[in-house]
Formats: sequence, structure tokens, C-alpha cells
Amino acid sequence: MKVGCCSIRFVLHGNRSLKDKRRVVSTIKNRVKNKFNISVSEVGDQDERQRLHIGIAAVGGSGFNLDGLLNQVVDFIDAMGLAEMTDHQIKLINLGKATTETL
Repeated sequence: MKVGCCSIRFVLHGNRSLKDKRRVVSTIKNRVKNKFNISVSEVGDQDERQRLHIGIAAVGGSGFNLDGLLNQVVDFIDAMGLAEMTDHQIKLINLGKATTETL
């Protein structure tokens, strides 16, 4: 089993309140979940009105497919134009048979 994780950081130019930020977060989360059926959460900078940090996770059998999926998600979010993406990282974790046997 493979787990794909993605961390994305944004700058929200012109945001005047946390309420405006929550609207952007909600829009990103809903659109990504509906299109890709994966997990999305705000994972940092919750009290910063002009910064946003979200995490995305997906599970699958192929690391190649997960990497492609997460890159599609990053491109999809960037194309929304709701915030300026400043950084993103994708990491794949292999939870193989040996790992599950030790639990």
C-alpha cells in the first residue's frame, strides 16, 4: 500500500480577515474533494489571514499513479487562481507487508 502526501503553501494577497481566508479554504477543499475524492485539510497557519497551508493525502497501490494524481491536484488548485502558491512538496510512503506485520 502506498500513501501520497502533499503539502501546499499559499499567500492570500488582499485578504482582510480570517473569514475571507476560510472562504478560500472551503472553496479549495470542496472543489478538490469533489473532483478527486481525496482528503484535504488546513494543516497550518490557521491564525494567519494572508497565509495558508493545506495538506492532501491519498492511498493507492501504485506510487506512479499517486504521484501523477497529486501533481494533477496541485495543478488544479493553482489553476483556480484563488491564492498564490508559494511552495508545494509531494512525498510517497510505502507501507509494505513488513510494516503491517510489526504492528
